[in-house]
Amino acid sequence: MLSLLRRITQEVTAAESLSSALDIIVRRVRRAMRAEVCSIYLVDPNSSEYVLMATRGLNADVAGSVSLKENEGLVSLVGRRAEPVNLDDAHIHPSFHYLNGTGEERYRSFLGVPIIHHRKVLGVLVVQHEDKRRFDEGEEAFLITLSAQLAGVIAHAEATGAMTSLNNNAEPVESDLKYKGVPGSSGVAIGRGVVVFPSADLDVIPDRQTSHPEEEIQIFHHALEATRQDIRQASSRLSQHLSEDEKALFDVYLKILNDNSIANEIEKKILEGNWAQGALRQVIRTHIALFDRMDDPYLRERASDLRDLGRRILSHLQEKAPNIAEQFSEPSIIIGEELTASMLGEVPIEKIKGLVSVMGSGNSHVAILARAMGIPTVMGALDLPYAQLDKVNIIVDGYQGKVITSPSEALIENYQQIVDEERLLEEEYETLKDLPCETLDGQRLALYVNTGLSADIARSLDRGAEGIGLYRTEVLFMVRDRFPTEAEQVQIYRQQLEGFAPAPVTVRTLDIGGDKALPYFPIKEENPFLGWRGIRVTLDHLEIFMAQIRAMIKASAGLHNLKIMLPMISSVEEVEEALALIRRGVDEVIEEGFDVRMPRVGVMIEVPAAVYQVKAYAGLVDFLSVGSNDLTQYLLAVDRNNPRVADLYSSFHPAVLHALQSIASQVEGCEVGLSVCGEMAGDPMGAILLMAMGYDVLSMSSTSLPKVKAVIRNISMAQAQNMLQQVMELNHAQSVRDTMTRLMREANIERLIRPTKTSTVH
Repeated sequence: MLSLLRRITQEVTAAESLSSALDIIVRRVRRAMRAEVCSIYLVDPNSSEYVLMATRGLNADVAGSVSLKENEGLVSLVGRRAEPVNLDDAHIHPSFHYLNGTGEERYRSFLGVPIIHHRKVLGVLVVQHEDKRRFDEGEEAFLITLSAQLAGVIAHAEATGAMTSLNNNAEPVESDLKYKGVPGSSGVAIGRGVVVFPSADLDVIPDRQTSHPEEEIQIFHHALEATRQDIRQASSRLSQHLSEDEKALFDVYLKILNDNSIANEIEKKILEGNWAQGALRQVIRTHIALFDRMDDPYLRERASDLRDLGRRILSHLQEKAPNIAEQFSEPSIIIGEELTASMLGEVPIEKIKGLVSVMGSGNSHVAILARAMGIPTVMGALDLPYAQLDKVNIIVDGYQGKVITSPSEALIENYQQIVDEERLLEEEYETLKDLPCETLDGQRLALYVNTGLSADIARSLDRGAEGIGLYRTEVLFMVRDRFPTEAEQVQIYRQQLEGFAPAPVTVRTLDIGGDKALPYFPIKEENPFLGWRGIRVTLDHLEIFMAQIRAMIKASAGLHNLKIMLPMISSVEEVEEALALIRRGVDEVIEEGFDVRMPRVGVMIEVPAAVYQVKAYAGLVDFLSVGSNDLTQYLLAVDRNNPRVADLYSSFHPAVLHALQSIASQVEGCEVGLSVCGEMAGDPMGAILLMAMGYDVLSMSSTSLPKVKAVIRNISMAQAQNMLQQVMELNHAQSVRDTMTRLMREANIERLIRPTKTSTVH
């Protein structure tokens, strides 16, 4: 059964359309279960009726034109209950309803299972027999498992507009197709999409129209011949080390490459308008799917040979292709399966209008980087058919986490009004640059910035930042192919310290692990977020830690504005060990003749254990800084990079708010600074609550700073404390957000953070 499930799933995934996928399901399930009927009913999004979409055993001519109302028949009963219905005689059940024209009157036994995706019933999968007999537990389990696999295919079809209406006579919708993701960075972008992808990965190659098919065919044949040469050379080079059987593998590769049928199929796809890389992907994946479905293990293994050859041909095609930056003739929206910082680094910032990533969440590092640069971004758009969106007109709604493809003129006009209103808000923020962040009743709040790139310095100062609350040193390590030397680190840290002097600059020690990997220092773990990361790595590698500490201290010579912050602290012992090493580093640098002094040292509060040891840490260090991103993740047991659980991640969850208030209460009266450097600090709603709790420094992206300042300058501390008092009594994260939205509207400050027209287009 497992083998059969795998093959059916592979066939369905490789299907070119929803109708062909459904036909594969009913045909294969009917045969596998030896049933006389297998049918699929899907819920019409408009009418909520269950439409018979595919069948084997009933009258296939009526598929797509007959349906059951949402409270009619056994099929709708399965949907309403959202659980299987298994009957040995369906005709005597009170919910039985004969569907005219299907020919189902002679079938007695009935097994229907719901097709559910993200708690929503999308349809029902049904098998039937003429004789009276109950389907056994194994058959029921098989159908339930298969329906779970089918759910993703149906959900994708719904998202791409294929299910806007299931009525055969309905006109297909060509524009305003909406895909749901999660907000990554607020704002609206309107423009053409450019799909970017990592090299030599067939699965992520997009379709891209070509107006010069002859040139593409020529490029393909050059790549094909270059691959043949690679195989011949490899065979010759290794021949003396291989047995005859092993050498025969190279002959198999050459036979596949010399098979004109595959080359002809690729040429045909190119002549139909696809570029060489897209045509290669289409043909290779079709053939891989064919091999994967074969029962013979030897033949199934040929799928991996094809996959390998496809990558080899692709790498030669990509050698001749223009680099990412050359694809941007105008400011565009970057789309990718999984956008990375290195991908963004290849594109001039002025050419990026918006970002869309199929993978990741609003708290992924790409989203954090996008917020720092003020680029509207949507993350986790899992159902987005990104491979078909190259050069397609797109709207990115970073407020609602929506991507709209092929938008109508009316919708573009509505969103353009939002863009215009955003520009007016930016002009209003500009007047606040040199003013203090102070409430109406004189309460002062310091606004710092989070940085990671040299370019952040000018941007941050231009927006009125009063210091750096978090300098992410891992960026310096991630952009190299080796560990940076102590001298290289001194130079980079000095730029940050000089750029902000005499204002304080908080430099975090290397924070790798979790979702931040170094290519030259791989960390492979089953559960990386609970593993070897942050201070745990650097204390285990004193050569890395001490080189970084000495570099920070040397960079502060004569400036004395350095603060050192320790990440991922979960015990007092870690703090004591790190402090001893920092003091040793200061002594060593002084001995070398540098004008330095012991910097202020602080710890990040980002794991639950630290919340309960705040008092102990306060007695050892000079400041505490809450990393609200990781603290939220660990308190709620939610991977913040996983779009499937993105809805569960919220810094406004009551548990998070109570933890934050507890931290502030514990340090009251202690001689330590207290700040927040997570994304919550840059959310005006979060900033109000944090200020009311007693946090005196908030650190955020430079883009968020003007919004936060505008809001704080337009309320009093008394208003903020009243808001905090009201939300601390609530039990749901959404209730907190709804209440804060209402209170901010009543205080006339909601307009300062979001264009008023956003509500008119959703």
